[in-house]
Amino acid sequence: MRSFDALLLAALAASPALARQIPDNVKSLYNSIRAQGSCKNILKGGFYSQEGDSKNFAYCGDHLSDYRIMYLQGTGGNLVNMDIDCDGALGTGDGSCDSSEDTQGETSFKDTVAGYKKGIKDLNAYVHSFVVLGNEGKKSGYVTFDPTSVQVEPLSIVAVVCGNQMFYGVWGDTNGDDGPPLVGEVSDALGRACYGNAVNGNAAHDANDVLYIAFTGGDAVPGANGANWAASSFSAFESSLGTLGDKLVARIGSSGGTPPASSTTAKPPASTTKPPTQPTCSWTGHCAGASCGSDDDCSDDLTCNNGKCGNSGSTSPPPPPPPSCSWAGHCAGASCSSDDDCSDDLACISKVCAVDPNN
Repeated sequence: MRSFDALLLAALAASPALARQIPDNVKSLYNSIRAQGSCKNILKGGFYSQEGDSKNFAYCGDHLSDYRIMYLQGTGGNLVNMDIDCDGALGTGDGSCDSSEDTQGETSFKDTVAGYKKGIKDLNAYVHSFVVLGNEGKKSGYVTFDPTSVQVEPLSIVAVVCGNQMFYGVWGDTNGDDGPPLVGEVSDALGRACYGNAVNGNAAHDANDVLYIAFTGGDAVPGANGANWAASSFSAFESSLGTLGDKLVARIGSSGGTPPASSTTAKPPASTTKPPTQPTCSWTGHCAGASCGSDDDCSDDLTCNNGKCGNSGSTSPPPPPPPSCSWAGHCAGASCSSDDDCSDDLACISKVCAVDPNN
């Protein structure tokens, strides 16, 4: 087993894309996961890193509650490998997927991408940095897992640590049951940014040393205007994810594998606790007054009232039922930056999709 620092000595040839430096907190997380050996809170196991490998790989939730992340992990200090996904609107480009024998014409979230109305109909494996998460299928005995069950949302940010570099991508596709239940797959563009021409539509990076960090919650979704979906190059798209990606990475404690002190320290005696109107808040960014879509977006005993975290009954009564919502992930209560991020007749009010009282 090699630590992150050891990987610096084994870096592969530089790719045309400009790699990001890996923050110290992510390095610490990487090393702590590998040193721990195996996941303690397995969300779903029984997956393969590559065909013919052991089925000892899993979706891990060890830091689901403190850092609000999910990642992929094997046993014995292994993470997972990196295979290449060639699905989506390839068109033409400087890629390797044309030689692949396993290509689908669309990704799982094609309709959402088209709904952004940015001039593209689907993700392009030659351009967009996307990661494959989740396993779905009807084949008997096939192991399935839906990341939305732990609030990882479609097209949300995923940080990928590959070798001695880091890139941002989005959850852009899922694995089907046309083979063993696999984990560890990315778009052609992201794979070649990590490992250059050593990977292609038919060749993977087989070492189980890649860390995929998926962030939970609606605030991890860039939405229609939070990314350059119409980009014509990998660098242009990946760089557009930087602002939100850096904000999400900051969730990870500086000690990596050690939860923040507030999540492990017992509450003080009743005589020193805050009154009921101000409950303890240990989930930074999700305290009273923060935007929310459900109670799960609010810290501790806070609840989501009228799109804001607070005490039950502390805000005005809920508004009338919102109009029908056909744009999954962008209904009432979802985070937004403009009306384009909200479904149907909803509007972006105080950065939350809601009914416009003036209409």
